Amino acid sequence: MNYTENYRGIKIDVQSVNLDLNPSIQEEIRASIDKLIKFGADINAVDLYFKSEGHGSTAVCTLGMRVGIPGPDVFSEEKGDNWVQLLKSVTDKNIRQVQKNK
Repeated sequence: MNYTENYRGIKIDVQSVNLDLNPSIQEEIRASIDKLIKFGADINAVDLYFKSEGHGSTAVCTLGMRVGIPGPDVFSEEKGDNWVQLLKSVTDKNIRQVQKNK
């Protein structure tokens, strides 16, 4: 499932390989962008890459987030088994990178 959305003037590009993301994940994506905006980031675009490898209890989920800001973009990636926790983790990592680049 791939989709593109414009949220608060920010282009969101979500790419997921062989996955269908439920609406709660999409709401969490918007909440993550709101959190990034709170920390003063002048965001142009956010790209999210969802990938799941394996099946059942051995499945490993990988989430990457690229935040397009003036200057060098920031990127973080995390592996785990819960999409919401992964999204919160990569958002926090990107916030730290944005603050470091100010």
